[in-house]
Amino acid sequence: MTNRPEWKEFIEGTLIEALDIELVELGESKVVLTMPVGPKTRQPMGLLHGGASVALAETAASIGAYFKVAPMGKGTVGLEINANHIRSKKDGIVTAIATVLHEGRTTMVWNIEIVDEEGNLLCISRCTMAIIGAK
Repeated sequence: MTNRPEWKEFIEGTLIEALDIELVELGESKVVLTMPVGPKTRQPMGLLHGGASVALAETAASIGAYFKVAPMGKGTVGLEINANHIRSKKDGIVTAIATVLHEGRTTMVWNIEIVDEEGNLLCISRCTMAIIGAK
């Protein structure tokens, strides 16, 4: 999926590109993204930065929400996000699995779990997306 030209154009010049986030799966109610843990995503102590995890989580929710409402001529923006950082990570790849919990007329709520290569839960997040008119 990430080799498709439209994906490259979609993320060009964005935080998604800067953090090397890759789209693995885009389904009706599920989005899976990966992100490397390295110099771009570590904090000074050498661990995965919590902000990078939150950026990954919101990206997953944003992509899922956007592709649900774009066919209706609408857009989405993040309204609220929270995260609990459960386990640290020094290197490797992390995977965000986002699933939709609520689809309303003006908002969507997504649950995002970030896991490592062994399936260990690193972060749990919930993101509320506002549905807006297209620009």
